[in-house]
Amino acid sequence: MLPKIIPAIMAGGRGTRLWPLSRATAAKQFLKLVGEETLFQATLERVSDSAIYGAPLVITNEDYRFLVAEQARQRGVTLSSIVLEPVPRNTAAAVAVAARIVADRFGRDAFLFVLPSDHAITVDDAYKSCIHSACLTAADGKLVTFGIQPTGPATGYGYIECGMDIGNGAHAVNRFVEKPSREKAAALLESGHYFWNSGMFLFQVGTVIAELEEYAPDVLTAAQNAVDGSTVDADFLRLAFEGFSKAPSISIDCALMEKTANAAVLPSHFSWSDLGSWDAVWEIGERNVDGNVIKGNATVSNTKNSLVMSRASHLAVQGLDGVAVIASEDAVFVGRLEEAHEIGNLVKRLAGDRNTAHLTESHPTSLRPWGGYTTILTGDRFQVRRLFVHPGKMLSLQRHFHRSEHWICVKGVAEVTIDDEVGILHENQSIYIPEGAVHQLGNPGKIMLEIIEIQTGSYLGEDDIVRLVDEFAER
Repeated sequence: MLPKIIPAIMAGGRGTRLWPLSRATAAKQFLKLVGEETLFQATLERVSDSAIYGAPLVITNEDYRFLVAEQARQRGVTLSSIVLEPVPRNTAAAVAVAARIVADRFGRDAFLFVLPSDHAITVDDAYKSCIHSACLTAADGKLVTFGIQPTGPATGYGYIECGMDIGNGAHAVNRFVEKPSREKAAALLESGHYFWNSGMFLFQVGTVIAELEEYAPDVLTAAQNAVDGSTVDADFLRLAFEGFSKAPSISIDCALMEKTANAAVLPSHFSWSDLGSWDAVWEIGERNVDGNVIKGNATVSNTKNSLVMSRASHLAVQGLDGVAVIASEDAVFVGRLEEAHEIGNLVKRLAGDRNTAHLTESHPTSLRPWGGYTTILTGDRFQVRRLFVHPGKMLSLQRHFHRSEHWICVKGVAEVTIDDEVGILHENQSIYIPEGAVHQLGNPGKIMLEIIEIQTGSYLGEDDIVRLVDEFAER
């Protein structure tokens, strides 16, 4: 009987290729692009069979820690760990950290399944068969990567050349090819021996640790030091900065897979997309008779083969063909689907202008372990927000030195502490928190609490918060 598979989900990427929905602090893995689950939640669901998989560990960063915890909670998934990288160091260091943690907890015979959190994959018999074949191949001492059957000369993926058949449906790897030009990609496809590099790997922990010791000892040493010096903070495992920061920033492909003689590629024929651009989202979306994919508040007329998505304002699109029209709460993108891969240049221009840089960094809505908030309006010396607090949750006991706050309860029941007094705030009631007052907001009810908060003062930055008691160790 084969050992259980321990998934290690990479959820720290900061993508902006799906702007304006994806941003530096809200990457695409946490967005609902296909169906009613986020890509991260769909990834959790994909490894939820307890007969095959152990509890997954998630490797992410400080900014995404609450998104990971909340979205796992929403799906009722228990995580083995939420591992926080103190600095970005690419995938080699992340894999090495995952291998050390899994070896310590589950032994060196355990299978480690490394997978991105932002891919769309159909779990069917073909997928399950690939996972089983990968385990058999890994049990023979191979480092398995999943190769995807190309559907065209894509330039956004790396390619893997298949070598000799080594059994269980796998092949030796002849070589890896970095993202090619369109002409070179077409030539690779014509040969019939190349597959897209999916970024998914499966190996036994002892094998990958031994291979890292030989080919990337500096990566492994840094990972070991980071794990040895790690600290537990609520639900999070914080890797030691001094150890992890010494790891070279290099991919697992370059650090190990391109060097080892034990690399294997498993040609995989399940449905897969990395959703790297808006045309990819349109491609896998549910299209109507006119070829349109429509999500959210939108009405289209005389429009074909287009992607129309809105999180807030109602979009009305008329007389267009082959376009993407994407609206977040505070920005709208309009462009041709065939040019969607070039959005990165536009985002760089926005990020380089101080008047628009904020549009590439964060969304108006930010999630916290107690709920979250949406910034509705910001002006000179004032800010309006909608706070939402989960039942039974409470914000930190805190004070502000440069602003006062007005709270209006619009849904649910609030427990409000101001200095030494504790009171209850019902719907359609309000309360004032003076500048400098020690205060706390909680939800003692059974439904979501919603508060409209009006901040006024000379400085409204998030760093004007002194947390006196903080259950969630927010930073």
